[in-house]
Amino acid sequence: MQLPREVIVGEGVVERVTEVSRRLGFTESALIITGSKTYEVAGKTVREHLERGGIEASILVVESATLKDVERVEEKIKSLKPQVVFGVGGGTKIDIAKLSSARQGVPFISVPTTASHDGISSPLSSVKGLEKPFSVRAQAPIAIIADTNIIKEAPHRLIASGCGDVIAKFTAVKDWRLAHEERNEYYGEYAASLALMSAKLVMQNAEIIRAGSEEGLRVLLEALISCGVAMSIAGSSRPCSGSEHLFSHTLDIIRPNNALHGEQCGVGTIIMAYLHGANWKRISETLKTLGAPTSANELELTKEDVVKALFMASSVRPERYTILNKLNLSLEECEKVAKATGVV
Repeated sequence: MQLPREVIVGEGVVERVTEVSRRLGFTESALIITGSKTYEVAGKTVREHLERGGIEASILVVESATLKDVERVEEKIKSLKPQVVFGVGGGTKIDIAKLSSARQGVPFISVPTTASHDGISSPLSSVKGLEKPFSVRAQAPIAIIADTNIIKEAPHRLIASGCGDVIAKFTAVKDWRLAHEERNEYYGEYAASLALMSAKLVMQNAEIIRAGSEEGLRVLLEALISCGVAMSIAGSSRPCSGSEHLFSHTLDIIRPNNALHGEQCGVGTIIMAYLHGANWKRISETLKTLGAPTSANELELTKEDVVKALFMASSVRPERYTILNKLNLSLEECEKVAKATGVV
């Protein structure tokens, strides 16, 4: 069970990177993985603070999240031999830093510049070019430093996406429990409760989050971090990734780079809540309050895209039993469900 040893969330906390590094025993060298934009937003600041504190800090800029990028970072780790790797940026930069550091056995610190999904704290990484279109095991960050002054400057769309990813835990937990009941799969009550609590807190605070307040952003960040911890406790993505995530992964195959992960998961949650017989209307209303998409049109998808993704989703991870396996919907039934929920 890998859990972060330090989690710091608040205004101006990026200035504490040296303090955190030293407390964790990283006093000599670090490698910072960031993008060209996120270097200006936060990477440069992280480097300056580390060097001011006597820690040699190297920068490697990556612009995508592919297996080649992971291998490039691994080569850099091998040559520099840093004590710790920082991932400074959005989901893709953190995923690259997380997976490459895990492969080389070096600890990793997460410094998110957005709150668009739970990858900022999870032990899993999503990288293009792997055999699987979904997340693979990497490592949990040894520390998370989430500066709300930096994150609140990101477009609201990214915040709404993060909310969609957290709200998705409602159906993910239902799918996990279903797999336990019908397939005798391991089900962890504590991990499930932690994920579910995170989803409830985001739904209860939807208006505060939408208003862009410091309080709302903290609720979202703490929820995203808790979801990552839930996955670490469970030893898999089960408490946080169910049929709604399979729907999103299938959309990534059908329409690559079309919408944000959390946006797609949010729309998927509406559909899967309907299939589970849960309160899908409340989920849809909450996503609207947050300014997140609730329809194919808002995701810039066609009716055919949604129906096809819903029909194919269970085949993306055949070993992951969800409500889609239980119901085994036909194409016609998929279309009826999509229409009934207002997604198309």
